[in-house]
Amino acid sequence: MASFQPPDVLLLGPGPSPVSRRVLDAMARPTIGHLDPRFVGMMDELKELLRFAMQTRNALTVPISAPGSAGMEAAFVNLVEPGDTV
Repeated sequence: MASFQPPDVLLLGPGPSPVSRRVLDAMARPTIGHLDPRFVGMMDELKELLRFAMQTRNALTVPISAPGSAGMEAAFVNLVEPGDTV
């Protein structure tokens, strides 16, 4: 079977969306585990950058790898307390 090589096209819909060659190349590299010291170091750096971007010193600042609705849910459950009227 021949390999599938789709042509480059400009996709303007909500998805799928175009993926740059740089991202595709990065995705083809070997992965590391979430407990690998290199991953932990990258995550620490990412959290620090997020704190800078959000102008916070909150140590519990973490990225969320999920749809936008998961971010909204995370914000909601951290702001609404038992007994609050929603």
